[in-house]
Amino acid sequence: MRRLAAIVLVCAATAVACGAPPTYPEEIAAHRAEVDAFMRGDSQSPIPPGQRASFQPLRYYPIDEQYRVPAGLRVARGDEIIEMSTSTGKPRRMRRIGTLAFTLKDQPLTLTAFAEADDTALRRLFVPFGDLTSGMDTYQGGRYLDLDLKGSGVYDLDFNRAYHPYCVFNPEYECPVPPRENRLKVPILAGERLR
Repeated sequence: MRRLAAIVLVCAATAVACGAPPTYPEEIAAHRAEVDAFMRGDSQSPIPPGQRASFQPLRYYPIDEQYRVPAGLRVARGDEIIEMSTSTGKPRRMRRIGTLAFTLKDQPLTLTAFAEADDTALRRLFVPFGDLTSGMDTYQGGRYLDLDLKGSGVYDLDFNRAYHPYCVFNPEYECPVPPRENRLKVPILAGERLR
């Protein structure tokens, strides 16, 4: 009995050794490993089948919690549909859901959240963005974030999860291009990078 109590105390003190929830860096590292496994072996991977065996892990900026910030969604009035440019030149109909307001490194910023025009379930928000790394360290057409819809209107805007569109890996994919309103005038040194 005393030995069991000692083990419980050690677990409480160290947490990690006894199956504690993963730390934030461990969570992001696990997510990245899952993405690499998907790209390399899943039938839905954008990597052409003949290139999957030689697929190299994706490159990322170092995990930085400063790029994980809360954002408040200001819902757009009405049901505004826009035609968003894509990598193929064919416009895609998207619905403007609202504006995410957040502060990153003491600078107030905004990004517009969208959904497919015919998405009636609306479970996720699509946030395409460009920044000062676009065309340098990251894809010139920008990167994406996906956010699960929340009733509270407060979102975890985690740029460590920013990813490149599939057309980076396969030109057969049609990828929306972030509109001008989602071109940030700051470098986002987080998430996927090309080099």
